[in-house]
Amino acid sequence: MRFAFTALALTLSAAAPAQAELSIVATTGMIADTARQVGGDLVSVQALMGPGVDPHAYRQTRSDIVSTARADIVLWHGLYLEAQMEEFLLELAETNTVIPVAESLPRENLLSSADYPDRFDPHVWMDPSIWADVVQTIEGVLTDALPDSAEVIAANTDALEAEIEALTAYSAEVLGSVPEASRVLLTAHDAFNYFGEAYGFEVIGIQGISTESEAGLQRVGELVDMLVTRNIGAVFVESSVSDRNIRALIEGAAARGHEVTIGGELYSDAMGEDGTYEGTWIGMIDHNVTTIARALGGDAPEGGMQGLLE
Repeated sequence: MRFAFTALALTLSAAAPAQAELSIVATTGMIADTARQVGGDLVSVQALMGPGVDPHAYRQTRSDIVSTARADIVLWHGLYLEAQMEEFLLELAETNTVIPVAESLPRENLLSSADYPDRFDPHVWMDPSIWADVVQTIEGVLTDALPDSAEVIAANTDALEAEIEALTAYSAEVLGSVPEASRVLLTAHDAFNYFGEAYGFEVIGIQGISTESEAGLQRVGELVDMLVTRNIGAVFVESSVSDRNIRALIEGAAARGHEVTIGGELYSDAMGEDGTYEGTWIGMIDHNVTTIARALGGDAPEGGMQGLLE
């Protein structure tokens, strides 16, 4: 299916008034926040997907078509994260500047996906050291668009990279305090494999990498057996995924005489509310790391790395 927006895009682009700022539309909040940090006052950034939105299932709306047509630059993730939007975005790239910021990541840094044999796990923002490469990609895109502001963009990028270094060090410290036997992260879907690879956690998702996959009764039963056998006492819900399957696990374990609690709500495919610390990528990861460490017996301050968590 082709999308009948090309003529609309050209018409809107021609009609749009001149803007002092570079207009950017990003698909996810993580990309939008990073573009704001790198671009600073030079850019105006809109995210198509807000808090609690699942990018695996999201489909573009008419207003999204208008927004992306008017934007100077469209930034999307790639790696099949925006599975339902991919055809639309590829067609839009024929007439507009549309950049998949994670597609240029070195393949040796990516994890394979059992869900999609010829694709990679897209959840790379869970490992700050990998997301730093995405930051570099966005810096390059903005520098190409605004060459006269290259020094400002470079300074903004340096400041963000310093924050990433601090976040990486904090994460390693507090997650390293979790007892080894407790380093098991069970969540609604497989969004945390890069996290697990970076910090030495066993990661188990009830659903696969895409929330479009379904968890059957057999899968839930197997995980209940694991919780009971391994004496795992905490599981985690996600802000952008239904907690139905997590509740089923807790009830199944309770029926076997084993108490399992919810260790907290994690941000997986979307950040926190706009205007909050958790509504930034740094805050999102700080929240996840701090919540996981505290729930699984580690030593982490309640307010997180900067004391800003609510």
